[in-house]
Amino acid sequence: MTGRIGVARGTVLYIGAVLGPGVLVLPALAVQAAGPASLLAWALMLAVSVPIAAAFAALGIRYPDSGGVATFTRRAFGPTAATVAGWWFYAAVPIGMVAGAVAGARYAATALGGGHGAAAVIAAGILAAAYALNLVGLHWSSRLHLALTGGLCALLVTVIVVSVPHVEMSRFTPFTPQGLSGVASATAVLFVAICGWEAAAHLAGEFTRPRRQLPIVAGASLGIIAILYAGLAICTVGVLGTSGGSSEVPLLRLLGPQADLAAVVTALCALLLTFGACFTFIAAAARAAAALGRDKAFPDWFAATRAGVPRRSLAVQAGGAAVVAVAVLAAPTVVDVDLLMRAFSVLLAAVTLLGLAAAVRLLSSPLIRGGAAVGAVVVGGVAACSGPLLILPAAVAVAASTWRRHRAVPRDLPAGRPVPKPAGGTRPRRIAEVDVQPRRSYDLVNPAARTAASSRTHRNR
Repeated sequence: MTGRIGVARGTVLYIGAVLGPGVLVLPALAVQAAGPASLLAWALMLAVSVPIAAAFAALGIRYPDSGGVATFTRRAFGPTAATVAGWWFYAAVPIGMVAGAVAGARYAATALGGGHGAAAVIAAGILAAAYALNLVGLHWSSRLHLALTGGLCALLVTVIVVSVPHVEMSRFTPFTPQGLSGVASATAVLFVAICGWEAAAHLAGEFTRPRRQLPIVAGASLGIIAILYAGLAICTVGVLGTSGGSSEVPLLRLLGPQADLAAVVTALCALLLTFGACFTFIAAAARAAAALGRDKAFPDWFAATRAGVPRRSLAVQAGGAAVVAVAVLAAPTVVDVDLLMRAFSVLLAAVTLLGLAAAVRLLSSPLIRGGAAVGAVVVGGVAACSGPLLILPAAVAVAASTWRRHRAVPRDLPAGRPVPKPAGGTRPRRIAEVDVQPRRSYDLVNPAARTAASSRTHRNR
């Protein structure tokens, strides 16, 4: 598909990367945390989307690679940072996919008149189908993704149009029942609503003219997403009030008790949306792990593929999702959708923070670098609002760093000592030189600089 994406198709793909099953429950979770003041959290998240989208679009143009944020951080901060970023993303996906599958399954179960048991069966079916079809490959996923994204946008527009006449200003008071702490809590969970820009950066190499098209695509997708999210957030508060926070299916409630057929259609669209998002995220994580195995940021075992499909990576992902699903079934009052969404949010916030820091260091545009710095400060604040859940990215970072040190420096050789000379007379390399120093920024984007550097190397020898 290289070089075949235009502005229209790219805009739809970017929207699909950011919008996901979280939109089914996030408005209610935000109202539960902050009441009507959740609108402030929405406004902050939509505002910070602007510099984040610009930074990742610029990075995608300059460094197109399936490694995503790990590639950016490797070039900016070295392989250890890349390893940590890759582990964060890979750990986040099983958590987020189970949360999304449960949220979508609840809509379908409600439409069918089923309870939590039916929702559990449907969620398991969504995840099983998403992982199984990833084993087949991605040759058919592009058109499916486009169709699902179009259906999602139509669904959200329908909900907003039906709900607007029922908005009452009295439901916006009291505006801050939980105070500023509630707004901070809502902001932490709403980060899931704007994550996806870093994933969309992987598409840069697929555009026919990325330098010309990507700014248009990023701007158009950002505008559409902002309108949909803002309309949905306002309608949730203005129609449902604080009671919207107690609903597991807020979109169905917005359609009204008389809209039975519309509720069924909404549930089916939510089901398809959930499957599409799970399929796409699982594919991205599996291929990112294969790229990280290639770059020695994951065990080499992950790099193996069969017919282009990273089956080993998919198997590990499926096992992680199964563990999370069992935890949800065993302790539903402790491990609920809210907790899973917040865990998913804090891990993706950590990934985004590293990516924005890489943008500040690598990009040349003062405007984009400044926006990335502002975005990094906001995302760091969002992560800090996660409270005890910060232990998740911290624990994953310690595990990744420990694995990296153990793998990069053999126990019988101190760091910086020459590796024993191999057969054939190849000049020995130092471990510190090979495993710690990031690659130069010109080797993908400036062929002339690469040629000049190669000539200097030969002259020095």
